[in-house]
Amino acid sequence: MSTFHLIAPSGYCINQHAAALGVARLTQQGHQVVNQQVIARRFERFAGHDEERLADINGLAQLAGENVIVMPVRGGYGAGRLLNAIDWQALVARQQQQPLLICGHSDFTVIQLGLLASGNVMTFSGPMLAGNFGAEVLDEFTLDHFWRAISNPTFTIEWHGEGPQCDVSGTIWGGNLAMLTSLIGTPWLPSIAGGILVVEDINEHPYRVERMLMQLVHSGILTQQRALILGSFSHALPNDYDAGYNLTKMIDYLRTQVGIPVISGLAFGHEPQTVTLPLGATARLQHAEKSQLTLSGHPTILR
Repeated sequence: MSTFHLIAPSGYCINQHAAALGVARLTQQGHQVVNQQVIARRFERFAGHDEERLADINGLAQLAGENVIVMPVRGGYGAGRLLNAIDWQALVARQQQQPLLICGHSDFTVIQLGLLASGNVMTFSGPMLAGNFGAEVLDEFTLDHFWRAISNPTFTIEWHGEGPQCDVSGTIWGGNLAMLTSLIGTPWLPSIAGGILVVEDINEHPYRVERMLMQLVHSGILTQQRALILGSFSHALPNDYDAGYNLTKMIDYLRTQVGIPVISGLAFGHEPQTVTLPLGATARLQHAEKSQLTLSGHPTILR
């Protein structure tokens, strides 16, 4: 069994019941859940003062043990406040030993990409305590894909995607689209050419999604990739003013602006049902009648 070490670098967990349910489920499965005091910690809208949340991250450099899974309680906002005070090199040095398995998404993306940029530290873009393990109904697809990713040095995800036929390989990276674009021009955005970029978001109108993707195009980041995978864009709802413009039309337009395959439809992001992706791993994307993503080279739990 594993030890889940909780951190709370972002927003206060308003749904304390969900967090408690997530802890209970993991404990019932035989796992240890430590550092639970961060669940109730609060300062204004944040999960504690900046110094407390920073200590969650920097403290990982001294964290010992095997099969330790580091997991944020939730996302929200706040991790970006910490970036220039994180001891990146200490974290990189820690991960060069028996690496911690760090998993999260949403606001946590900025720290995950910072680790990848600072020392090629791989983390997992996947479920978090409150929103996923603490969901009213625990999604078996999400649970299965989480353990598949952190247990197997090579694994494959299949889905019924849309896009052109392709067979490309490269480093997989990305996460939350808004968080990724917020790092452009900073030292915490990885410089990856020939990669496979995967992005998702929530509560963003289709034109805002387009605007962020076009920023990646105009900055030269997207055009350097071998492929783009689009995950879920929850609540990306058009309105009457859009007059037919919607997420599908946005994706069609994007495909005219980039010379790389754009494959959509992956269950990845702010949905109850999500895959887990090892950011920084080696990936092969194949798409014909269906989409297939094979991932390898990432850290796993010890058997």
